[in-house]
Amino acid sequence: MNYQPLELHIKPLGDSALIVQLGEGISLTLNKKVKSLSAIISRTPFGGIIELVPAYNNITVYYNPFVVHNSYPGSTGAFDKVANHIKKLALQITEEENTEKRIVEIPVCYGGEYGPDLAHVAELHRMSPEDVINIHTNSECIVYLLGFAPGFPFMGGMDERIATPRRETPRLSIPRGSVGIAGKQTGIYSLETPGGWQIIGRTPFDLFLPTESPPTLLQAGDQIHFVSITHEEYVAYEERKK
Repeated sequence: MNYQPLELHIKPLGDSALIVQLGEGISLTLNKKVKSLSAIISRTPFGGIIELVPAYNNITVYYNPFVVHNSYPGSTGAFDKVANHIKKLALQITEEENTEKRIVEIPVCYGGEYGPDLAHVAELHRMSPEDVINIHTNSECIVYLLGFAPGFPFMGGMDERIATPRRETPRLSIPRGSVGIAGKQTGIYSLETPGGWQIIGRTPFDLFLPTESPPTLLQAGDQIHFVSITHEEYVAYEERKK
């Protein structure tokens, strides 16, 4: 079934990109529209398109304005030409687009040295660390977008019973693979970077794979199943990568 997005606002981003805003906030329904329109644009590219960057509720479209001018006659500028093209494509958005989800199992060693904030999250919500782990591993998490660092997944769908604000003071360094909570989101640090998320565990999986195509383990739309593992199992995973 086709439908027109409830909101569709297009605004320029410099002279070689634009942002297609399909709504506000974070929701699975809104993100489906983002993924649907991204797929349609990819199947029907315009002359001069460079890259699409989908997010929670918008898509950034990068293009070469000179190629756009040469590809489409008329006196309007490159922004107007690209915006009009996208408005026409938006009429094709369907709820059925991208209905298939890839399910990815992510092993996580929770607490201890790998999850220094697990006890804090548990205390804040007046539950045990084991309760936090059970809730996190039983949440139906979906990767909405990759950003912040290469391969870093921002995920929605985490059970709101363990939603926790970011740390008041960010850490200067968070190890690669750290699994964290920030508000209603959960995510995984793909590289060692500073950050303010509440770290509850760590996965031995590498999320950024620069020598592979695509160079990331996860993609937008993936459904993530977190699985609790022991310290010994974590070490065994790391040993197999050597």
